[in-house]
Amino acid sequence: MSSPLTELDREARMGGLGTETGTREVRRISLADLPARRAEIADELWAAATDIGFFQIVDHGIAQGEIDGAFAAAAAFFALPDEVKARRPLDKALNAGWESKSQVRPSIGTPDEKESFQLTRPFMDGRWPTDEELAGFRDTMLAFEARCWQVAMDVLSCFALRLGFDPDFFARAHDPAEPDYRSTLRLLHYFAVAPEAAARTDLWRAGAHTDFDCLTLLFQRAGQGGLQVLPGAEADGQAWTPIEPSDDAITCNIGDMLTRWSDDVLPSNFHRVKAPGPGDDLGPRYSIAFFAQANREVLIESAAYPPITAGDFLLERIRANYGG
Repeated sequence: MSSPLTELDREARMGGLGTETGTREVRRISLADLPARRAEIADELWAAATDIGFFQIVDHGIAQGEIDGAFAAAAAFFALPDEVKARRPLDKALNAGWESKSQVRPSIGTPDEKESFQLTRPFMDGRWPTDEELAGFRDTMLAFEARCWQVAMDVLSCFALRLGFDPDFFARAHDPAEPDYRSTLRLLHYFAVAPEAAARTDLWRAGAHTDFDCLTLLFQRAGQGGLQVLPGAEADGQAWTPIEPSDDAITCNIGDMLTRWSDDVLPSNFHRVKAPGPGDDLGPRYSIAFFAQANREVLIESAAYPPITAGDFLLERIRANYGG
């Protein structure tokens, strides 16, 4: 992994618009009949991950109605008055609660134009909306988080195969029954952009960054674009590749933890959410992300790096990324 100074320098260079290229393929991979096709699917995932670090999965087992229900519940939460949402403030150390325009990326130095609600199972006491405020929200989100966990473990079982681990290796490392469980479901609402602000180049829905986890699952809505990836081979030229959203596909990307576990073979690449400009849809954007982050006390061991717990690794990445 990069030194803290190198990491800050790298991200500080990511604040410009750069250019866009459509020449990079973001592959769509079917998980249908996974038990019988695990080796074949593992090869497809590995090829996509080592190429661009991003891919989309279909036939993943989560029904469209479940996804639509989660988005409806998220939209209802974000429609609550700010004073209601503020009763569940984000605790950054626990990755749980609500925040609005509080995340400042080193790449841009200004707050992301969004609000989010983060669900990390062991730390949700007192952070759920009451049924009087939002009936059924807790049950909907807990059920959806469990479905996301299963899909993430299905994908990670394929990477385990290619890394020489047993298929359940990552499921044990992300055990939701343990008190040090740290995977997070994040609901995201990117704000609508006023017409007079559409020409600005200093507004970002999410500044350039990498994810600290093993694997991210991102649910997007068709027509609500903006996500772009910068493959490592193109980082110097900043040729960003747009990732087209669709309702049936989950967009996945490799995080820093899996890069460490793979001795840097699987890349965790920079990505961002660009604000709409003139001629684009200026309306709001909603997405839901599941971050499969290994339990705090799990030991990350690889050939090229000394062993480190997932909790210490996360602290190391935060210090490198944010300078302290």
